Amino acid sequence: MLFELVLRDFRCFAEAKLELHADTTLLIGRNAQGKTSLMEAACVLLRLQSPRTSSRSELVRFGASTCMIEGVWHGKKLRHAQSASARRIAVDGATCGKVADYLAESGVVVWMDHRDMNLLRGGAEHRRRFLDFAASQMFPDYLHALRGYERALRGRNYVLKRDAVIAWKQADAFARVMDGFAQVLWKRRAELCAALQPEVTAAHAKLSDAAETARIDFIRTSDSALSLVDALSAMRDEEARTRSTAFGPHRDEIAMQLNDLDATTFASEGQQRSFALSLKLAQAQVLERVRSEAPLLLIDDVFGELDAHRRRALLACLPPGTQKIITTTSLDWADVEQRNGMVYRIEHGTMVREQG
Repeated sequence: MLFELVLRDFRCFAEAKLELHADTTLLIGRNAQGKTSLMEAACVLLRLQSPRTSSRSELVRFGASTCMIEGVWHGKKLRHAQSASARRIAVDGATCGKVADYLAESGVVVWMDHRDMNLLRGGAEHRRRFLDFAASQMFPDYLHALRGYERALRGRNYVLKRDAVIAWKQADAFARVMDGFAQVLWKRRAELCAALQPEVTAAHAKLSDAAETARIDFIRTSDSALSLVDALSAMRDEEARTRSTAFGPHRDEIAMQLNDLDATTFASEGQQRSFALSLKLAQAQVLERVRSEAPLLLIDDVFGELDAHRRRALLACLPPGTQKIITTTSLDWADVEQRNGMVYRIEHGTMVREQG
């Protein structure tokens, strides 16, 4: 479990120290008071990435040059400090030169918020981001392959756009680099979706009282028998027209079906909300099984948006033994069990503990 969280110059907080409950920590307050930033700090500390932004400078409090987050995870003291351009990470006071060494000592995270509806309503990039965040926590080789693929893809797209006559030999050289990384990404994404599929079906059945059947499938946009290099060679006319890489993991997709229909098109808003929750619940189950430890659940203002039935069903579906940090604007929805954890009221970047 994450025992405590200490911040300095992170988002709106000049300084903050948060003791966390082994089961549930509730952060209450109006919008734009800093609740989500506290949860975001926990995610950055454990996974070195924010679910809200890819810009490091946004994490540093206005007027400060660096921010710092510390916490104790299963007895190990984690430390993350960064400026807009540099980062230092440490475990028990020893600086980690490699991100992989740090992540091997930290925990796994499932983040849930209202933007999860984009998994069904938004473009494929939202679904790929979901795959990337989950797979990077499951497979040690995934993050390296993803970063390598993205660098090579940027280089290839630059070559495709740079000259009036495309330098195909140079583009093909980038494609060969991309191919090695792509094979890892495709393999791991397929394995992840195969692991998620039965859990999605089970979770959605519970959320819908067994009235609906949900499933997901991983989709590559080309014949799986072809290498990336061969697939791109067959697409030169299209790439010459669009001046961008036409195929690869950056075009992967997840098919989502509800009662054998496309859930992104035919599901109602309530059904889509349940489907999105099912994906995150499935992620928690799979991470716990693969990593042999329960993930930290970071739940940002979700319960207030659900009707009473979905609230009860979601609470019943949360994996037992998971530690939860939950933000909310009120406790109207919470039963006695949820209020027995630690409760903090957040206002203008300050915290007051109400009960525990």
